[in-house]
Amino acid sequence: MASKSAAKTVALPTPISASSGGKASSSLVGKGGGSGSAESESSEEASGAKDKLELKPNQLLKSQSPYVRGHAHNPVRWQLWNEETLELAKQNNRIVFVSIGYAACHWCHVMERESFENDEIARVLNENFIPIKIDREERPDIDRIYMNFVQATTGSGGWPLSVFLTPDLQPVFGGTYWPGPSAVGGMKDQLGFLEVLGKIANVWKEQHERCVASASDILNQLKEFADEGLKGTGGEPDDGLELDLLEEAYQHFTTRYDRSYGGFGNAPKFPTPVNLAFLLRLGTFPATVQDIVGEMECENAKSMVIATLQSMAKGGIHDHIGHGFSRYSVTANWNLPHFEKMLYDQAQLLSIYIDAWLVTKSPAMLEAANDIAEYMCLDALKSRDGGFYSSEDADSLYRKADTEKREGAFYVWTRKEFDVILGEQEASICARYWNVHRDGNVDPANDPHDEFIAQNVLSVASTPEKLSKMYGMSAERITNIINTARQKLLQHRLKERPRPNLDDKIITSWNGLAITALAKAAGALEPADPRRAQLYKKNAEEAISFIRKNLYDEKTGILKRVYREGPGETDGFADDYAFLISGLLCMYEATLDVEYLQWADALQQKQIDIFWDAENGGFFSTSEGASDLILRLKDGLDSQEPSTNGVSANNLFRLGTLLGDSKLEEYAQQTCSAFSTELLQHPFLFSSLMPAIVASNLGMRSVVLAGDPKDPTLEKHLKRLRSKLLTNTTLVQLDPARKDSLEWLLNRNDLHKELLKVATKDGGKPVVQVCEGTKCLDAFDMGDIESVLEELG
Repeated sequence: MASKSAAKTVALPTPISASSGGKASSSLVGKGGGSGSAESESSEEASGAKDKLELKPNQLLKSQSPYVRGHAHNPVRWQLWNEETLELAKQNNRIVFVSIGYAACHWCHVMERESFENDEIARVLNENFIPIKIDREERPDIDRIYMNFVQATTGSGGWPLSVFLTPDLQPVFGGTYWPGPSAVGGMKDQLGFLEVLGKIANVWKEQHERCVASASDILNQLKEFADEGLKGTGGEPDDGLELDLLEEAYQHFTTRYDRSYGGFGNAPKFPTPVNLAFLLRLGTFPATVQDIVGEMECENAKSMVIATLQSMAKGGIHDHIGHGFSRYSVTANWNLPHFEKMLYDQAQLLSIYIDAWLVTKSPAMLEAANDIAEYMCLDALKSRDGGFYSSEDADSLYRKADTEKREGAFYVWTRKEFDVILGEQEASICARYWNVHRDGNVDPANDPHDEFIAQNVLSVASTPEKLSKMYGMSAERITNIINTARQKLLQHRLKERPRPNLDDKIITSWNGLAITALAKAAGALEPADPRRAQLYKKNAEEAISFIRKNLYDEKTGILKRVYREGPGETDGFADDYAFLISGLLCMYEATLDVEYLQWADALQQKQIDIFWDAENGGFFSTSEGASDLILRLKDGLDSQEPSTNGVSANNLFRLGTLLGDSKLEEYAQQTCSAFSTELLQHPFLFSSLMPAIVASNLGMRSVVLAGDPKDPTLEKHLKRLRSKLLTNTTLVQLDPARKDSLEWLLNRNDLHKELLKVATKDGGKPVVQVCEGTKCLDAFDMGDIESVLEELG
């Protein structure tokens, strides 16, 4: 099950008691009886609740989502989440069963095979429920509401998300994966899905009024839960959000740091790049922050991040043959992943590996960054039209002739395969390097379905230097053998094994993350590797062009959420705007093309218009007045992606500084204050908001380059700027030759007018100035600016 930890839990009233238990999270206890055990009894109970409604045939081929369409041939008469279906539930007073998942989710596919392809389960669902299938990536708003409910009642969550709703969409009961009649191994001993259906149908029939009343109470508490801690200071800046919060967050992460393998907490272990980015950047904030957190503490934070990134790059979570990273690791040592590859993971990991390289100049960090970028730009995730696809599945066929998919089948190897493909000596060397054993390297305790018997997940277990001594060869020759073997294994994999299914939706927000990462990589690599920098910049530009052409309405300024064979019907959510704006700001700094800044400014105004909470500050995730949502939530906590409000606050500070717009900076301050109550209690849950907290206390800095950009001295210092990890520092170029874009910049920011005068007088000598707020340090000669640039890092 793709797991998701709850930040906190609350007790909610319900006629059905939910408790977590293994993969099948939740158990049922109905009034006047235990959980029951006989499937026949459950089936009879469900049949007793049968009404005369005949559902339409399975409707899922009408969906754009590959995940939803993949269930189109189930015997379950799946319906789409739309006005017609929801009205049908109300008219017939039927309880709604909502199954939410995504294409790369392993346990979603397991539940489909065991339950949704089962005729008996289909009969019970069709006769007693309105079954609806939803792609969480297409409708994150619905997913978030009901995930909050499941987390609050069970203490955990994950996908597939399975919830039962009243016809008014109020939650009655929920969980994640429940085993079907064909479950094997330990799963078959868990509470079964057919039994769950029987109990729910019986409760709805026998305790209907109590069930409805309880659901109403649940909704009220969910509303209180959503509002708790989010009223902040009523939209006014909160003076209590001081820099000590960074030190408190740092201390939390040190207590959870795994000194053996890197990362934080126990297995399953997620990369969570947003937390790594916060820790890595502690030492790049102004000296005031380092004084509060501690210089040694900032250095330790960096060390924790680098050790984690090194362990991940060597671990099985990293695809050592074909590039990219899997979603998370089942084991603490990063060596047994869940094998789905998600665009948002690749993008965020590329960002953090590039940041780590800028800080350390470690070849290992750069190698990992380039590995991810190549996977994004040159492999399955890149659309020919310019956008980036969503994910690759975890499950696939091991051989073309096989009929049953297995998790990780595309990625694992037997020692016998090594011998056949590589030859005896190469196989021996590479087996030691990648930890390949005759009997496999997966602990049976982590293989409940016996999918990895005698299989090996590759992880780096040695070095060329160690192997050179063992085999009496030079380290260079060992390295060549490993690189050659990697190509042989890759060719075998591509030729002999069916590739995992590709979810070819193009999601605006995830493309924003990809643009951010590639733009950062392009800017950072320009001085050291112009060829790669150009490749990454080109791919970011293509993604931006695709979104503007296909997912953006120039007249209304509104984004769409997804594209697949055409734009989807769902309008963009707040994260679509936030992540795309971030990408455009990074592209501006990578290219200094003002068009990116202009579009970012327009999108920022539209995000404020649609999602801003004028009463309490911060951005709602959804627009006002959505009839199919029971709650309007604000996304403040970081999870697998950075929070919408964290990214938005940083965007607002950056744009406000670039454009000299104090109103945007006020929005940023109010966004921070909107979460002040929870920030003060749990600052470690708000890593993405921390740079904005620093900016709200210390302001932002801006480095302005004025003059001919081809001037050798100016080029030299631009490269120097891009070779550093600059935090809370924007970069602006004033080019007198680009009159249209220059006029727009000058009209938006009066400060730039004064700086341009300095650059154009006395023969046009180029100038670099460092500004804080509306004040700039005195103009420097180029030789003197080096010391100031050192202070910026």
